[in-house]
Amino acid sequence: MGDGAGPRAADYEAAGLYDPRAANAAERLALLEWLVAQGITLAELVRNRDEGSLTGIAADLALRRGERLTLADLAAATKLTPAQLEELRLAAGLPPIASDEPAFTAEDTAALTSFVLASEMFGAQAALQFSRVIGSSLARVAEATISLFIRTVEIGLRETGAGELALARANLEAVRRLETLPPVIQSFLRWHLEAATRRFRQGRDPQSLEATRMTVGFIDVVGFTLLARRASVHDLGAVVDRFEALTHDVTAAHGGRVVKLIGDAVMFVSVRAADACEIALTLIERFADDPVVTPRGGLASGRLLMRGGDYYGPTVNLAARMGDLAVPNEILVTSELATEASAGVYRFEPAGKRLLKGFDAPVTLFSVTRT
Repeated sequence: MGDGAGPRAADYEAAGLYDPRAANAAERLALLEWLVAQGITLAELVRNRDEGSLTGIAADLALRRGERLTLADLAAATKLTPAQLEELRLAAGLPPIASDEPAFTAEDTAALTSFVLASEMFGAQAALQFSRVIGSSLARVAEATISLFIRTVEIGLRETGAGELALARANLEAVRRLETLPPVIQSFLRWHLEAATRRFRQGRDPQSLEATRMTVGFIDVVGFTLLARRASVHDLGAVVDRFEALTHDVTAAHGGRVVKLIGDAVMFVSVRAADACEIALTLIERFADDPVVTPRGGLASGRLLMRGGDYYGPTVNLAARMGDLAVPNEILVTSELATEASAGVYRFEPAGKRLLKGFDAPVTLFSVTRT
């Protein structure tokens, strides 16, 4: 490659990266020269041209810096075999990679050494299960990060006519700012560990070390399927954002925990039945004037199996089935919950006995409102 702009341009043209006759020739040349200034080689540029992401290559390489290692290199640097490394990646929700692909860094070696220590303490299978939880959670964080960049940065740049170089700079700056994320995650994790420990101790079932007694709730949006078919992507996104934000804020404000969002529904848990009623009714009230979102739901109290950050058992199934039966703006509860939460604050109106799928005997239901 020559020292002047001419020879560089000729090399780019020969590699199929640059067409001096194209309308965006000047912008493309500026992008390529900027990428080379970031230390990116011609071979890397060609590879990313084939993958269709020249504007993201600087950010991609900055995301995981340092010398690249193969699977064999990584195995040699840890106590794990290549097969164990593949098993761990699959557990974390990551696709297989070729054994000779340089896909790892020295930071990965340190992280996997920690995994070995965890396996020695908890056992390999338990450590793999924990990896599935971490992988699933961080996959969502990763996709939310990309969505955040697209919605708040990239769309604006494209709407103002920004070229490839501006997009590449923005991508790189976004990745550099990710360096602030690990300490935030660490602090949030410690806060959540404290909150989870309190919930588990308060609801712990004396008959089982793995079980806890809690109230589980399901709230969903009536007519969401029809809305999803008719609304624009932007309008649908606004509805989802509003529903998710309110359910998280209201649940946390009353001591509960959002377990997961399942499409148009949210599952939450609370140690106290009264708090669960408060969460559900507050959500009904907060959406009362919303022209689009009309919630309904079901609450049930009982023994839950806590596993992998989720909850299982008949109580969970019961709450979900009751939520399906509720009419718009109604919260159905069991007789046990009505007894537990009855303290003059809520009114429990009989809603009949229903035979629910998966349950042998009819279930006595009540509709909860405020007094």
